[in-house]
Amino acid sequence: MACVALFLLFPFLFLISCSGGYSFTGASIPPGAKTISIATFPNYAATVNPQISQKLTDELMQMFSSQTPLDVMSTEGGDLQLEGEITGYDTRAAALSSADEVSMNRLTVTIKVRFTNTVDPDASFEQSFSRYRDYAASRDFSSVESSLVSEIVTELCEDVFNKSVVNW
Repeated sequence: MACVALFLLFPFLFLISCSGGYSFTGASIPPGAKTISIATFPNYAATVNPQISQKLTDELMQMFSSQTPLDVMSTEGGDLQLEGEITGYDTRAAALSSADEVSMNRLTVTIKVRFTNTVDPDASFEQSFSRYRDYAASRDFSSVESSLVSEIVTELCEDVFNKSVVNW
């Protein structure tokens, strides 16, 4: 019986003892990286949503805090550094009806991200990410904006997280 328990416990102990910084979320943190600094993303889009900057920054901090062993800092100087800006916030027609009237609109949010990995500089990058959501043209934008922004911000944060620390 003790042999069976040891056999079942061994793989778990092996995973815990590995020094590669693996987490069950798929994040691969380089050995030696203990902190990540996440700067507030200023909004440089032509159209400004006053809540999106803080929402994006907070969600990134929460994601890195809950899914990695890294200490999240709002000041500069982490072993991993994430900064960027919101460069686009646009609403445009996405689809026409058979009567050549706009039937769907699209909200698109674009961010530019700079990720610096001081432990493994080859893993650093600068890239733009963009996500969108369509909504019925018959709906008032102000009535759907908050939910659309929440969905888009979550997807953008997942994209940034995956590019930064998930090596797939």
